[in-house]
Amino acid sequence: MRLTVAGRRERPSYGTVASLPFRTGSMHTISANRKALSGPRPKTQAHVPSADINGRSSSARLVGLTLLLLCAASSYMSAQTSTVPPEFIQATQDMREGRLQEASDGFAAAVKRQPAFAEAHFNLGLVDEELGKYDEAVASLHEALKLKPLLHGANLFLGITEFRLNHLDDAAAAVQKETIGYPKDAAAWMWLGVVRLAQDRAEDAADALDKAAKLKPDDQDILYHRGRAHLLVSKNSYAKMFKVDSHSWLVHRVLAQANAEAERHVDAIAEYEAAIKLAPTQPGLHEELGTEYRSVNKISEAEAAFQRELEIDPRNVLATYKLGAIEVEQGDAAKGKELIEAAQKEKPGLVHLDYNLGRAEMLLNNEAAAASHFERAVKTDTDPEVIEQAWFQLGTAYRRLHRMDEARNAMATYQQLQDEGAKKSQKEFETYREEHPNTPDSPPPQSPQ
Repeated sequence: MRLTVAGRRERPSYGTVASLPFRTGSMHTISANRKALSGPRPKTQAHVPSADINGRSSSARLVGLTLLLLCAASSYMSAQTSTVPPEFIQATQDMREGRLQEASDGFAAAVKRQPAFAEAHFNLGLVDEELGKYDEAVASLHEALKLKPLLHGANLFLGITEFRLNHLDDAAAAVQKETIGYPKDAAAWMWLGVVRLAQDRAEDAADALDKAAKLKPDDQDILYHRGRAHLLVSKNSYAKMFKVDSHSWLVHRVLAQANAEAERHVDAIAEYEAAIKLAPTQPGLHEELGTEYRSVNKISEAEAAFQRELEIDPRNVLATYKLGAIEVEQGDAAKGKELIEAAQKEKPGLVHLDYNLGRAEMLLNNEAAAASHFERAVKTDTDPEVIEQAWFQLGTAYRRLHRMDEARNAMATYQQLQDEGAKKSQKEFETYREEHPNTPDSPPPQSPQ
């Protein structure tokens, strides 16, 4: 039984700017709660994405912007009806009906009639940005900020527009002003991070995106960009480490860990062995090597590696637990149980703990204790393979305890899970055949283990 399960996730899309709920005096601007503007995928070079970076239709992009404009206009007009230029009202209607160019013309007329109307300049800039008229948008946003330097969102969208133009320094300066003026604005921190990524300033990007994540911890866009930033920080750190000493044991360990993550277990073993030659008593290395041996079913080598780890570091919980699991598999249930329980005292939440303890109790003919462990395993374990086997073991334990109805139900559940797994595997194989018609006899790639 494997001791750990590594999962993979699809890379999330680089989605929308976070909401911007704000008020400037008695006026809401067009960008309040705006969700129509998309964030770019950071690259090592500045990258100006298309207007429809998420693949949405123009009409879909307009929905949020139009509704927000209506909120902005109605809020402003309710407060100062006598001073609202009529062109502003018409531009609002044009936006509601998806006529971007007409809206741009209307806001342009509004600022011509009332040049000191900062929000109209802001809205004109936002509409022109939506139309891809970035130079005009920059000019309007600058004018809005000249009239109202603290207009919430103006520096942010100025920075975004400058980013579209690949003016990275100007973009960073503008967005940074937004973070200074509104330090609790998660979108501003996210965009500062995005711009820093485009400037190849990964550590600064990570710092900004960490702040954004604290403000909006569940925002997928922030999490994506933050992960990307930290990945680049890690990559840069490792690259510097290679440059300092490409033959150190740490370099071999990094390569081993990378191979292990990619499920290249044989290569990982070779790198761990190289690391151990250079640092034979380094804590953790033998435990990691033992895990890789276990992955390729070299049980005796894994056992020896875990034992050596415990000689170096007797308090290594993972080595203790994994050695205990191997002892159970090898049939020494008493020794395995002792090791597993010792590890449990130090770290109660070990993966597959109840399953492995249940197996030990079964070998020791303690069916009642085994059943209790398997009952917990089928409820709490997250690995489908382990859950399936736990139901089988539970059914066996029930049968030995003469709890025949429960035994039949457990075995029925086990059989159901097996059938579902077989159907899923067959479907995956058929999908693979369809996607690879020139290699009909090749099996689908294994799920990550």
